[in-house]
Amino acid sequence: MSNEATPLNFIEHIIEEDLSKGYTKEQLCFRFPPEPNGYLHIGHASSICLNFGLGERYNAPVNLRFDDTNPAKEEQEFVDAIKRDISWLGYEWATECYASDYFQQLYDWAVEMVKDGKAYVDSQTSEAIAEQKGTPNTPGKPSPFRNRSVEENLDLLEKMKNGETKEGEHVLRAKINMESPNMLMRDPVMYRTINKHHHRTGTDWKIFPMYDWTHGESDYIEQVSHSFCTLEFLPHRELYDWFLDQVYDSEKLRPKQREFARRNLSHTVVSKRKLAQLVSSGVVTGWDDPRMPTISGLRRRGYTPDSIKNFAESIGVGKRENLIDVSHLEFNVREDLNKKAPRIMVVLDPVKLIIDNYPEGNTEWLEAENNPEDETAGSREVPFSKELLIERDDFLEEANRKFFRLTLGKEVRLKNAYIIKGESVVKDSEGNITEIHCTYDPDSKSGSGSEASLRKVKGTLHWVSAAHALPVEVRLYDRLFTEASPDTNKEKDFMEFINPNSLEIITGYAEPSIKEANPEDKFQFQRLGYFVVDRDSTSDKIVFNRTVPLRDSWAKLAE
Repeated sequence: MSNEATPLNFIEHIIEEDLSKGYTKEQLCFRFPPEPNGYLHIGHASSICLNFGLGERYNAPVNLRFDDTNPAKEEQEFVDAIKRDISWLGYEWATECYASDYFQQLYDWAVEMVKDGKAYVDSQTSEAIAEQKGTPNTPGKPSPFRNRSVEENLDLLEKMKNGETKEGEHVLRAKINMESPNMLMRDPVMYRTINKHHHRTGTDWKIFPMYDWTHGESDYIEQVSHSFCTLEFLPHRELYDWFLDQVYDSEKLRPKQREFARRNLSHTVVSKRKLAQLVSSGVVTGWDDPRMPTISGLRRRGYTPDSIKNFAESIGVGKRENLIDVSHLEFNVREDLNKKAPRIMVVLDPVKLIIDNYPEGNTEWLEAENNPEDETAGSREVPFSKELLIERDDFLEEANRKFFRLTLGKEVRLKNAYIIKGESVVKDSEGNITEIHCTYDPDSKSGSGSEASLRKVKGTLHWVSAAHALPVEVRLYDRLFTEASPDTNKEKDFMEFINPNSLEIITGYAEPSIKEANPEDKFQFQRLGYFVVDRDSTSDKIVFNRTVPLRDSWAKLAE
């Protein structure tokens, strides 16, 4: 085992530099601040792993803070789902916080800013405000309400707070610099009126703070040392610091915002608005549909916490955005499940195989190892009889030398069982094969140690006993989009790239050992892929979702 230390990423270098310049480890505190307006997705998983991973590395607290400042879009369902996902990934937050916890403090600070002449109530429409802000190349123009008296501003702000004004009639703006080269510094909006029920404060508040006003101040209240955001928030850093300047007490720790690049995943979208559109339009069955890139969807698909953490670690954190191929995520789940998932035999496209020289009515129980990658996984018994089911594409009447499965006149081994030889076929009136007849070598039983059992044949097939097979529903999930980057085409709507074959539902036939399987139990269907028991399963029918095929089928298409 190597003794070399893992190199630090640039985020860790920032922390180490701060520790060398006066921060103490006791002052370190991180946070993960989701807005509860949707389910967490794979992009959030990278941020979760970064922040909670830093907490583990430095033995520092990590707060879970809900940025719940927009009651028009936020729901308790999303709060519950976010908490559930983070816990499932294996992380524990130090304190559960809500921006709404700070509404009174934020409002009090805003009142002080008005009194200090650093904020004012603007009564223009949002369109007029946007137009007056100018462009990156032209300076903005001051609002005609920029120089309202303190008394008038305080009076209007109080009326906004009490719900005595209409939505959109007034906003509170910070008074900064309408000519700043940073558009975000041109008197940004701090508060707007929203007459909607809030999931925690009910109807107590009629005005709600904007993200930029809330974010840094919440970090400051919680004494978060490092506030890590994705790269689109880099222009916001100047405003983050300006707002902190208005409330900062030099005896307290001052939070620091730093940015890292978002990692986008191919063949999917992660915009919450677009994910919500997929749900509302019925393209998927819900936020946790196994085709969705949400953590809940990945969990239902059969992904493991470790596979997602390993994926996040492998792509790392950087300063430049890039598109990560989804096959990299699939590789990580294959690697993890290969070590953990028990093997079972399931036939998805069956054809009957009859062993002509096997005793009529006889059933043998053969030993099969559960996982060759895990010595502690043990073994199970599977029934073997005269009539079996095998995969239809595991047989050809006539085949070339490169076909190592069953054909007439050649031998293959049945997994954990015997060597068989193809003898003849039975066909229906349309020429479809309905039965394959073979003979078996009674001395070739796997593991018996006989000379015949040690005989080498090139092919090994999985199978199930026809009389003992359990019918199961198998949902074959594939990528939701046919294009690698479906939402970057400016001429087409991302919905035009929906993969019409993203779900196929078939009936498979499984060995009886799976009869007691429970939802979220994961298996490798030998030679086929990794599958998980879905929550839709009942005592009468087990439902399996395909996590990934055993090999990347898309790689061949891309060649």
